[in-house]
Amino acid sequence: MKGRTVPHGDPVILGVRHHSPACARLVAARIRALRPAFVLIEGPADFNGRLDELYLPHQLPVAIYSYLARGDGHRGSWTPFAEHSPEWQALQAGREVGAAVRFIDLPAWHGAFAHRENRYADAADAEHQARAEAYERALADKLAVQGRDALWDHLFEDGAPPPAEAAGEGDDGLALRLSTYFGHLRGEGEAGSAGNQARERMMARWIAWAMAQGRGPVLVVCGGYHAPALARLWRDLPGDEPGTPQPGEADLRGADGEDGEDGEDGEDGANAIKNIANNSMNPATPVRFGSYIVPYTFRRLDAFAGYASGMPSPQYYQWLWEHGAEGAAREALRSVVQRLRERKLPASTADLMAVHARALGLARLRGHRQPLRSDWLDALAGALVKEALDAPLPWTYRGPLRPGTAPVLVQAMDVLAGDTAGRLAPGTPQPPLVAAVRAELAAHGLPLRGTVTLDLLQEGDRARSRVLHRLALLELPGVVRTRGPALALSGERGEAWSLSEPMEQQAALIEAGAWGATLEDAARARLEDRLRQARGRIAPLAEGLNRAAWAGLSALSDGLLRDIGDAIAQEPRFEALAPALGLLHTLLRHGQMLGMAGAPVLRVAVEAGFDRALWLLEAPAAVAPADIEDHLGGHRALHRIVADTLADLEDGTPDPLTLEPARAFAVWQRKAADPQAAPVSRGAALGAVLALSGRLDGGESSDGGVPRNGVQEAMDLLGAMTAGTLGDALAGLLALAREALATEPAFAAGMDRRVRALDDEAFVQALPALRAAFAWLPPRERGDLAGQVLALHGAQHLPRRTLTAASPGGLPPETLARARAGEAAAAARLAAWGIDAGTGALP
Repeated sequence: MKGRTVPHGDPVILGVRHHSPACARLVAARIRALRPAFVLIEGPADFNGRLDELYLPHQLPVAIYSYLARGDGHRGSWTPFAEHSPEWQALQAGREVGAAVRFIDLPAWHGAFAHRENRYADAADAEHQARAEAYERALADKLAVQGRDALWDHLFEDGAPPPAEAAGEGDDGLALRLSTYFGHLRGEGEAGSAGNQARERMMARWIAWAMAQGRGPVLVVCGGYHAPALARLWRDLPGDEPGTPQPGEADLRGADGEDGEDGEDGEDGANAIKNIANNSMNPATPVRFGSYIVPYTFRRLDAFAGYASGMPSPQYYQWLWEHGAEGAAREALRSVVQRLRERKLPASTADLMAVHARALGLARLRGHRQPLRSDWLDALAGALVKEALDAPLPWTYRGPLRPGTAPVLVQAMDVLAGDTAGRLAPGTPQPPLVAAVRAELAAHGLPLRGTVTLDLLQEGDRARSRVLHRLALLELPGVVRTRGPALALSGERGEAWSLSEPMEQQAALIEAGAWGATLEDAARARLEDRLRQARGRIAPLAEGLNRAAWAGLSALSDGLLRDIGDAIAQEPRFEALAPALGLLHTLLRHGQMLGMAGAPVLRVAVEAGFDRALWLLEAPAAVAPADIEDHLGGHRALHRIVADTLADLEDGTPDPLTLEPARAFAVWQRKAADPQAAPVSRGAALGAVLALSGRLDGGESSDGGVPRNGVQEAMDLLGAMTAGTLGDALAGLLALAREALATEPAFAAGMDRRVRALDDEAFVQALPALRAAFAWLPPRERGDLAGQVLALHGAQHLPRRTLTAASPGGLPPETLARARAGEAAAAARLAAWGIDAGTGALP
């Protein structure tokens, strides 16, 4: 093969389980004993030029965060390291012996990682998962061990000494057991998914390159699943140094699923990468990608997507690394008992003695030199859990704790997960966003501590509010809004924030650097990503644009404008679409202070949504009681849009919304006349017609209010309603045309006649909805209406509060009405028997 000289011997390929102390001990010992010329490690090859950053005096755990971002897509992945990680020990020991250290895996933004957030996750190929699980189950049954993690500890972590005792030990027996285990787990000749094939080909090319150098032994540290394949593949590959693929190159499409298998990468992920790669070639859609070291935590390492981190309980395995099995047991028992006592859970001295005795007995029964993690946890469950279990023991399965797990066990698992947090060494390179955020906070006088209260009508405080809302969009820990209006144009002026700097904040800010170099750009990109995830639902889109208004982000991408148009076109419910349009229209028309007035994204949404809402409203459909408020809110939103558009046309406002008010008017007329439509919808439609008819058709009106026949139309509609639907129709009318109807004496007189025509039973049935309908009137208008009713009955001498005050005894009117109806029915029954209900006397 051209340019290649293969030295005698084979590379030493150590297949490991990520974050295993036993594997970390083996790796360090082998490197120190072999003193190889090359140490090749499963890790992101694009970071090779910056390996010195990993040798800075960080406090572990840390991770390499890699990202790939574009205007309409984003993905991130982590490569985490703890002190007990084999990869970390390979980095340290390789440098110690003077080896050339290289990462040899694909970059974490490659398509092979499309559905894997953690490079060192315990995850085999989906197509081989069943066979691997069957092998582990058979092995566990043979050894009488329950659970994958207990099986691993039984086979490989039993009696592991601390590093000081293990130095130079050269554990050939452990290496042989690991090789046998992973060989059976992978199977002979299994090619793997398209993603794993791409990764393994990349790693094998690095092995071939190192072997071709002829400078000495080559030692490879990789996940055990990959080790059998690498041992086969490297021999048939060229010896030139592999290039690191860049987004947009052919290597990016190495996991394109051409074999037709879905695998762990999934066709969706592969296609997404191909799209990003194709778009990256277009200068108009630049691709951002890169890697940075971020501080990490044991808790995140343990719970990453549900124990996808290689090993659970990282704090326990850190103790195992530092102190050996006996020392780890001592630390675990002490810490668990201390936590239980702090939480006031049962943990007496007698309980402690029982746990200790049980753990020793279980270890002897299972053939362990020292009690292992599962021995101690089983002993804790046996000694401290007194009631029947509603969920499996959490260490016997993978994934988050299941509901019903005993509190004692929840606390024990939390202690073994640990709360250790990493810290970056001073001088560690960070993305531009970190400095940009600090500069913005300083410029606006916003220290990240204490409580900040803002007056939103003051320009300086409004600017501070925008900064904090942008940080909130990035989900930065320690930035919490504790008080303030939900809507950006609510009219409220006060806002309060709680600011702090938790341990997780630095990592979150570095990771947020993937979204942009400035706070404004990063917040906009993060918001756009969240809006795309709404996947055609208009309500989350409207809420997202409301958050954009708070953050002062009026300019969004053209791609997002198309997404919003598609979401509007797909929304099936008027009650979801129309109220959201009302929010967007308010921001479009009155969002000057927020920088949102006239924003193109809002204009597109309102114009497209207006037509869609009218189309949804046209079809006859029932309105569920729970949807009545949203349904009326939709009518009111359309009414505001039409009224404002008419005002713009009358005033000659340049570039008004491209809408057809006459079309809305026609839809409302048809809806009001449709006997199959819901009563609340008919009332609202007629209310909209009455409120706008003078402006649309130039019709005459009485005193500038409802057209002269408008009150009669309203009364005709209400007259056609039953007692059960009367209140709903009235609610629709008052929600849309209350300003005119409530002041018309003819309307008050007509309603008085309609209500008096109800018998007692019908009145009781109609009353709750009637009360809800009149709630649309503000207190002053309700008082004016009460005055008109009193005048109709010649009771002007009574104050209006006679009709608007609370009922005697605080009882709701419908309760009193039912009681009076009951009394009348009883009196009628007594009269039928000839008994005077007033005196109880017989005739």
